[in-house]
Amino acid sequence: MKPSLALKLAFHLSAFFLFSTVLGLALPDLPVYAEGSGDNDSCFACHSNPNLEMEFPSGEVISLYVNKDAYDQSVHGQQGFACTLCHAGTTGYPHEERGELNYRDYSISHYTFCTTCHTDQIKEINKNVHMMALAEGNPAVAVCTDCHGNHYIEIATEALSFISRTCSKCHSEINELYENSIHGAALIGEGNPDVPTCTDCHGAHEIIGPSNYPFHLFSPQICANCHADREMMARYGINPNVFDTYVADFHGKTVSLFQDLAPDQETNKPVCIDCHGVHDMLSPEDSNSQVMKANLLETCRKCHPEATTNFPDSWLGHYNPGPGQLRPVFYVKMIYWILIPILIGGSLVLAISDYVRQLINFKRGL
Repeated sequence: MKPSLALKLAFHLSAFFLFSTVLGLALPDLPVYAEGSGDNDSCFACHSNPNLEMEFPSGEVISLYVNKDAYDQSVHGQQGFACTLCHAGTTGYPHEERGELNYRDYSISHYTFCTTCHTDQIKEINKNVHMMALAEGNPAVAVCTDCHGNHYIEIATEALSFISRTCSKCHSEINELYENSIHGAALIGEGNPDVPTCTDCHGAHEIIGPSNYPFHLFSPQICANCHADREMMARYGINPNVFDTYVADFHGKTVSLFQDLAPDQETNKPVCIDCHGVHDMLSPEDSNSQVMKANLLETCRKCHPEATTNFPDSWLGHYNPGPGQLRPVFYVKMIYWILIPILIGGSLVLAISDYVRQLINFKRGL
């Protein structure tokens, strides 16, 4: 007896479902390319595996694991950005082999993807010291992801105390000086947000170095951002006149003239960092400070090698003379304030009187 058509159809359907089930157990789910929609599940199907790795032609092996929860809490994750916004061109599975020799080459070739959204910041970094060095062939300089990270990017202002440690990944010796300085100790040790960190002085994206003459010449304005702020200085009992008194003395006046008349030239007059130090600034009361009274002569001799022992005594220490401080200088200045107007005024009166008398005599024919 031949099987009926219905029986044959039931047999074939059963075989099909059995085969599909077995095939489903044997093969893993293949990820589907997420077309920038914000749906990253297909990417995390593989990249949530902590053991996922990649080897470059150089032999360098890197982890391809991305913590989904951490990414979702990042700035990009909270915006619901798709992985493919940054990994543009990564299509299909398996992915095409990359042409970079190592991970450093990969980072340098991909930091420009940040231009998709951060156009203003990219314009700023194009002329900074890092990009200048990169253009000269130095692959070790910092690019966007070296400072901000890649998958777990945080808002910079919420991690202020970590800025110097970010810079320390390349500038470790400088960071050690900074952490032991009066600024670094207050920020890192005490969490004080008023003191400057690296980006406050060097900039965040338009980074300029201390050996560059515009930075050196205009650096007093950087110091003035805090030290001319009377409200801020009052909180710490610091003299708020340091900038005004610097600009009023011979050194500061000369530097100000260069800033106004020759900003493209360097001056040989000292600015704040020449006396106080660059990253190793200490309190003037610290025995190791360059401007501590016992050390001041050696600091002056950087520019004045023939300076004698009493040479630093001519400096007023950024204070304005007053009845309670630097009294001899104050009283001498007060005498000048009185005598100079009297002498000049008296001379003018005498000159005018003589002119009038001669004019009268001329008219009278005398």
